[in-house]
Amino acid sequence: MSGTPLLAALTEGLAGAVPTAVRGILNATANFILSRMAEGKSYSEALAEAQQAGLAERDPAADVEGHDSVAKVMILSALVFGRQLRRDQVGCRAITGITRRDIDRAAALGARVKHVATLDFSGPGAVIAKVEPEFVRHDDRLARIDGTTNALVCQAKPVGEVTVIGPGAGPQLAGQGVFSDMIAVARWRARGT
Repeated sequence: MSGTPLLAALTEGLAGAVPTAVRGILNATANFILSRMAEGKSYSEALAEAQQAGLAERDPAADVEGHDSVAKVMILSALVFGRQLRRDQVGCRAITGITRRDIDRAAALGARVKHVATLDFSGPGAVIAKVEPEFVRHDDRLARIDGTTNALVCQAKPVGEVTVIGPGAGPQLAGQGVFSDMIAVARWRARGT
């Protein structure tokens, strides 16, 4: 999520709290495409614009098919919840099949189509782990996350709901994210842990 300091916010900022669930928009490229579709572009037009802007790769499968978001759900599960999931435990549906009709139907219902990642350990027994297009109602904070912005809403005890919102795509942000990771590794090594 490049420019969004998500892991530090959840692992350090919520130290002592007990996270129970997260829900968010973890892939800025997919979000950019769906935002452009909400403005009237077709999927192929929005994808071409994302590629031209350097947001989507020549082969955009990792972003538009949800693989990137699935990997992020697995990382969040391991680092925030302390539970390592297998790939087959995370459901995934792509945005490639989203059509103008879907966008219009969502709007008619007072919603927007968003590619939402969900990780929920709050229920008894089984975990809910998935990435899929959803109709997100306009009163949901994720409905207002547009363009290349990412957002994650975390439920934690005793603090309640915490939302982290930030930029998520583009060459400069990717570079900043790598640089931030290198600094974190250097600090970790300096502490000798």
